[in-house]
Formats: sequence, C-alpha cells, structure tokens
Amino acid sequence: MNDLREYSDASLPVPLEVVGLVPAAGMAKRLQPFPCSKEVYPVGFALDDKSGRPRPKVAAQYLLEKFRAAGVTKTLLVIKAGKWDIPNYFREGDLVGLSLAYLVIAGSLGPPDTLDRAYPFLAQKRVAFGFPDILFGPDDAYARLIHRQEETGSDVVLGLHRIEDPRIWDMVDCDGEGRVRDLVMKPASTTLTHGWCCAVWTPRFSTFLHDFLRADETKRNLSRLANTINDPGGDLAMGVVLQAALKAGLSIQSVKFPNERYLDIGTPENLLKAVREFHEPE
Repeated sequence: MNDLREYSDASLPVPLEVVGLVPAAGMAKRLQPFPCSKEVYPVGFALDDKSGRPRPKVAAQYLLEKFRAAGVTKTLLVIKAGKWDIPNYFREGDLVGLSLAYLVIAGSLGPPDTLDRAYPFLAQKRVAFGFPDILFGPDDAYARLIHRQEETGSDVVLGLHRIEDPRIWDMVDCDGEGRVRDLVMKPASTTLTHGWCCAVWTPRFSTFLHDFLRADETKRNLSRLANTINDPGGDLAMGVVLQAALKAGLSIQSVKFPNERYLDIGTPENLLKAVREFHEPE
C-alpha cells in the first residue's frame, strides 16, 4: 500500500460537495429467477404529488429520497450492462428530486470494485453511500452522517443499526465518542450489537479504495478476501476495504440509530416481509 499521507485532504476546501453513489451492478443471485432488477422492484406505495393517487414505490427510491433529504442534489448509479430497467424507470431523476447519472460496467468483483469505477468522477467530492436493497431509517440518516463527518473531520462515517443476527452482518466496535475501533465481518458469535448499513466518506477514502484494489497484496490475496464467508455471493465485500482502512490508520466515525429498523430485501423471505410491511401509501 502507498504511504498514508497520500490520502490527505488537508489542501482541499471544506465542506466539500456531497454526491450520492449507489452500486447497482449485482444480479440478485439470492432472488433468482427474478423478473426485473431488484432496485426497481415495487416495495410499497407513495401518493403522487399531482393526482394524489397511490403509485408504486420501488426499492431504490427509499435510498434516493434519503439522499435528497440530506441536501444531496446529484447521484451516480453504477449499473451492469443489461440492467436497463433502472435508467428507464428513474431517467434523469425527476421522480426522486435528484439529478441522476448512470455508469455502465461489464462486470465487477463486488461492491468496492463497482464503486471504484466512479473514481474519476469523485475528485474533491464527499460520497453518500448506500445499498439500494437495504431499507432503513431514519429519513435524516445522511444529514446526521454528514454533520458527524464535518464535526469530526473523519475520513468515513458509518450509520449503525442494532442487528438482529450478527452472523450475517458486518458488526462494528466503537468507543463512547463514536470512533470505530474494529469491524468484524459476520462473526459466528460476538458481544457486538451494532452493524453498519450506510456511510459517508471523503476523497481520502475514495483514493484509499482505489489504491487498495490495485495493490499487489490485494491481488495476491483476492481468493481469500472475496469468499462466501464475507459475502453470500462470494464477492469482494465493502467490509474488507473498511477493515483495511482502519488498519492503515484512516479515521472512521459512526452514528448510531439504535431504535430504527433495517431490512435487507436481497432474500425472498425479507422481500416478502417488506412487501407486506409497506403495503400502505406513505
């Protein structure tokens, strides 16, 4: 890895613009066969502003609306070739009150690789990151993450929820001030209670991610880093990069949302749960 000083943002103006970044290149392996991209699968309803009638609300819309609530105006969705139903549905972003752009890739090692394809577009920008298939609260989650990042000057801020089953989640150990000390991926047993669902980070972490993927050490150990223990589909997981960032000395802070719910709709059981829960228009 390169010297940590290379990731410094000391010379950059603050606060930096925040842009949304969404990985949408996955193939919903746990849901197959599936009729569409899971990002545009209807999960609930919203009342149309003009007609007042209920209209379907798709999975990724919940995340995009949280970006907008935090004052984010631009979002980049990184999609896989063939997932044309995503841009066909959201188009330029009027539906969610954002300016949307799409980056089309052929394939990916996993979410970190997917996100890194956007690296040339992220210079001197902070990133609001979220998985489009995880529904979570509160509505002002990203506003609170952005505030914590500005308050602490940290490289990354993670949004933490109280996790029901740590065996399938990335668990986070933090001190009383919210400083992240460790990240444990899907532990068989643990006393940790909170895991991360969303994040905000600075150009320093974007550069670290970019260099981490290209490091000789990462390439040599890729078969160990990308496996079904860290990720159900055997992809390279974001938790792996966050662990490496902690080890390299990057500053990671957190904000807890202990009374808020979360739901990963990437499994048939949780998708059914979401459809049942969000059946009434908002």
